[in-house]
Amino acid sequence: MAKKNFPLGCFVVCMTIIQFIASISFCASQTLTNEISTSTKAIFIFGDSTVDSGNNNFIDTIPENKADYKPYGQNGFFPQPTGRFSDGRIIVDFIAEYAKLPLIPPFLQPNADYSNGVNFASGGAGVLAETNQGLVIDLQTQLSHFEDVRNLLSEKLGEKKAKEFISESIYFISIGSNDYMGGYLGNPKMQEIYNPEQYVGMVIGNLTQAIQTLYEKGARKFGFLSLSPLGCLPALRALNPEANKGGCFEAASALALAHNNAFSNVLTSLDHFLQGFMYSNSNFYDWLRDRIDNPTKYGFKDGVNACCGSGPYGGMFSCGGRKKVTEFSLCDNGGDHVWWDAFHPTENIHHQFAKALWNGPSSSVGPYNLQTLFSNNQIKLTIADIVDAPENHQDHQFQY
Repeated sequence: MAKKNFPLGCFVVCMTIIQFIASISFCASQTLTNEISTSTKAIFIFGDSTVDSGNNNFIDTIPENKADYKPYGQNGFFPQPTGRFSDGRIIVDFIAEYAKLPLIPPFLQPNADYSNGVNFASGGAGVLAETNQGLVIDLQTQLSHFEDVRNLLSEKLGEKKAKEFISESIYFISIGSNDYMGGYLGNPKMQEIYNPEQYVGMVIGNLTQAIQTLYEKGARKFGFLSLSPLGCLPALRALNPEANKGGCFEAASALALAHNNAFSNVLTSLDHFLQGFMYSNSNFYDWLRDRIDNPTKYGFKDGVNACCGSGPYGGMFSCGGRKKVTEFSLCDNGGDHVWWDAFHPTENIHHQFAKALWNGPSSSVGPYNLQTLFSNNQIKLTIADIVDAPENHQDHQFQY
């Protein structure tokens, strides 16, 4: 396929306008009430290993896409590895804590209680279905799982109460890194078909469509974790052609930055066109880069090397010894490190960034922080009657 060159900005703007026109009839039919909102809250989570709380424990995939073995989860918060790609908790665990919610269960966990939301994320997943296809729960499938939960809510609560519950909930999305690392940089065929601008545009277009799908199903309040400086991950730093100089793989970081900039423009457009749409977007790129470059300012000793792994910078993805390379080393204290393994940050990073998203300054999060979205009174939909929901579903419980 021949490459086409066109400005990314034009692609994104045109795409957004087209999708807006397609959804305008839906938007016009939506109404909001001014009744007092209830304190009942929920969060629905979509994404990749950054926010996967254990869905991949229940699918047939490769060891690289699982974290249900030691030393994952070794810091003692959980009694055993849970499937979280961390030495302990991850960002959505802390967000749930700040919102006074219990830990949000994975969708595939048997007998999970969905009362306060569900986690649909899957380690290795991408925006595009082609990313790690057959080995992960891709974004479209995650949306399909959300539809299953939505239907179950309607059965249990009635259509009206279910719609109110869906509208009042928070939708947290963290996805895209795998599309660029494995889906593009690790895929020469994809690089032949698409230049970087085209590929970023395709990822952004599909992500925008997913957001609009959730909006059409009643979602109104969104939180987004933007992409990190991908080239500074230990795995990508080790692949840097100039790795002996200790620098980040800037070609990878440039893709992440292009994605973040384009996505920011899309969110501005959606905010203008979609009635009741509210969002909290993060500047994870600069936030994390500062901790990588200046770890001691934030309580870390090492911003470059992974605690668990092997090879240069611990960048060989060998943590746990169940992957292609079975030998690995483990640091004495994961809390001293920005990076837990070759691709994933430590619990301390998750904790610090969750704080920034919850009530941080505009340099880290905006136009709203998550605390505002959880407590805002601009979209005041009453769901107090959900307290008296019918008895639990036999497999997935709704206890209010």
